[in-house]
Amino acid sequence: MCENSLPFVMTKILLTTTSFQDTPGEHHQLLAATGWEVIRARGPLNEADTLALVGDIDGYICGDDLITRQVLEKALPKLKVISKYGIGVDKIDVKSCTEFGLPLLFTPGVNHTTVAEHTFLLLLALEKNLLFHTDSTRAGGWKRKTGHELLEKTIGIVGLGRIGKEVAIRARAFGMNVIAFDVYWDEKFAAAHGVKRAANLDEIYAAADYISLHTNLTPETRDMISAKSFPKMKKGVLILNCARGEIVHTADMVEALKSGQVGGYGTDVLDEEPPKADHPLLKLPNVVVTPHVGSRTFESVQRQATAAVKNLILAMHGEKPLAQINPEVPVKKVV
Repeated sequence: MCENSLPFVMTKILLTTTSFQDTPGEHHQLLAATGWEVIRARGPLNEADTLALVGDIDGYICGDDLITRQVLEKALPKLKVISKYGIGVDKIDVKSCTEFGLPLLFTPGVNHTTVAEHTFLLLLALEKNLLFHTDSTRAGGWKRKTGHELLEKTIGIVGLGRIGKEVAIRARAFGMNVIAFDVYWDEKFAAAHGVKRAANLDEIYAAADYISLHTNLTPETRDMISAKSFPKMKKGVLILNCARGEIVHTADMVEALKSGQVGGYGTDVLDEEPPKADHPLLKLPNVVVTPHVGSRTFESVQRQATAAVKNLILAMHGEKPLAQINPEVPVKKVV
């Protein structure tokens, strides 16, 4: 090395999503082929853990880590790109990313099939008393409860995006009536699949035997399902949540489940992840909770992970990524 040349500095990438790391597939080879140094952690990370890892990384493939303004201030100016593995960015300070000129990438269209299937896993588990029956037989018993058919029941879908549409298609296959609410209405899809348009959420609440949540977490949707909305619903309604835990007010849901106003709650998400051992939803008999695995299938993980790596590579080379939350922020060549 000549006297005036700069020393070689390895590009460093922080990778925190566990399903990416735990699932085999071409995404591992694609990332390894870059020659970048990959720093691995087991997310989702809280703010303190995220703060401890940033400051010397050039790129970040994140899951549901808490990426606050404070985290971004420490990460910059070294950090050049955040590539979200998945579609939900409610744990990321998007406004600050845009203010700081930091491209924030994401992977839409990769997990809708998997999440829709998981929605029906939760619904069937509740309506057929799956956990009660499996627990009984494993304990050497033969206790039985009478369940319900899905046929001719009405499902209300809140959010008719990619996932909501897949839920609607599967609901129709079960012979169910489908009513949905979405600000951005796809009339062609609704007509093709027999989906009735609700004028507002109250219409969903009044009509639905099952309510399935597939909307983003925003200030408007936070605590949307609460003591204010439960009286508008059918007594004994089943509520399904494969969106975000904070859309449902936990304490209010617990009271509604205990009173019978809500007959059951099937959720893949909680307001605290992972939850404390004494989280009030974990012990109720009419609740089915899964640990945020609605999109964790080999097929979906490989699609999401590959898209997240491709996004990162494109942006780090100054090329247009597959999808960007803040497209007004230009990507700049780093390597």
